[in-house]
Amino acid sequence: MENKTIAKNRKALFEYFLLETYEAGISLKGSEIKSIRAGQVSLQEAYIQIENNQAWLVNSHIAIYDAASYTNHDPKRSRRLLLHKKEIRILYSAVKQKGVTIIPIKMYLKDGRAKLEIAVAKGKKMYDKRQEIADKDMQRDIQRSFSVKE
Repeated sequence: MENKTIAKNRKALFEYFLLETYEAGISLKGSEIKSIRAGQVSLQEAYIQIENNQAWLVNSHIAIYDAASYTNHDPKRSRRLLLHKKEIRILYSAVKQKGVTIIPIKMYLKDGRAKLEIAVAKGKKMYDKRQEIADKDMQRDIQRSFSVKE
């Protein structure tokens, strides 16, 4: 069955080098999953925090679901991630290193359940970003020159 991508953190690929990726489940309330299925999610400023042997998705925005009325959720609340203990230990030891963080890459539905792809990432320096932009521009120019000749 195909995974339906709900939200991507497009800026993450530009801002960080991705070292390792993991798939995590998310502990949600009823109105949150309805809002996710409607595609009202933002991962732009979100990050993962390890606390008391648990992983938490912090600062992500899941919009309020209008039909839920009084049983609605707080859009910016921290949500627990469902990972194995071994994975949490690996993530915790990785974050202890200088310049390394855990960020969400994308949120998707898999077999009707919301999943989050997270990555251990190292921040890029400004010159790395400039080099990446220059490489993309060069690739785009090469593609244009091939398409013009055909």
